[in-house]
Amino acid sequence: MASPTVHGRRVDVGAAYFTAKEPDFVAVVDGWAARGLARTWTDTFDVFSAGGHGRTSGPVRYAAPDGLRSLVLAALPADVRTGAAVGTLDDLDHDAVVLAMPDAQAAQLVPDAADWVASEPVMAVVAGWSQRCWPIADAAFVNDDDDLTMIADDGSRRGDGAAVLVAHSTAQRARAHLDDPDEAAGHVLHALRRVLDIAAAPEWTYVHRWTYAKPVATHGEDAFGLTLRDGRPLGLCNDSWCPTGAPRIESAWLSGLRLAGALAEKLTA
Repeated sequence: MASPTVHGRRVDVGAAYFTAKEPDFVAVVDGWAARGLARTWTDTFDVFSAGGHGRTSGPVRYAAPDGLRSLVLAALPADVRTGAAVGTLDDLDHDAVVLAMPDAQAAQLVPDAADWVASEPVMAVVAGWSQRCWPIADAAFVNDDDDLTMIADDGSRRGDGAAVLVAHSTAQRARAHLDDPDEAAGHVLHALRRVLDIAAAPEWTYVHRWTYAKPVATHGEDAFGLTLRDGRPLGLCNDSWCPTGAPRIESAWLSGLRLAGALAEKLTA
């Protein structure tokens, strides 16, 4: 849910959107929408593949006018504090610790705490033009391409009409250039212009290296991890703790919610 400021506006460079299915999460999304923090975006994407260009419909996708990161900030209690990065859990003196992060990052702190799930990387390439010059209204899935998997019209997604596209690379392309994101960006941008038949070069570009973008599997029936570490509870949650469906923003939220309930019960006991 990363939304950095790029050329004066927030741009979603992580998850392209989110969906809501489970009642607990639907209630939260309804609250966000009522406050103007989230908005329905689209239920129809273009599809580009070797067989041609078509369209597909699915669940309603939600977006955020101020970027998806704004939803994370809105969900935090006012007294949440942030601090410096830690290299070991010994740096923390809290009654309990929760690692709400991709498995690969949690494994760096507690290598033996779980059977970790690997993640695929993505390069998110942002490109801006002076005016819209592409045939899609909202977003597109791209199949059978060596460099590109999806394209989002960020002006449509955010609702401000900005002529900005965000393209997500294939894992293969990202993995080949983790140490050189700009090189990957060149390949992705070329594919973007080829797929959408955009003649004009963008006025500016930005690349975001998303090293742990998509879990390649899940933790099966477990919605979270909770164990003891040096005498205190250690919780694990993210979108790979996903008993039903696929890893997504809703999965991560539900994982954290269910872990929070179990952790509160353990601490009060």
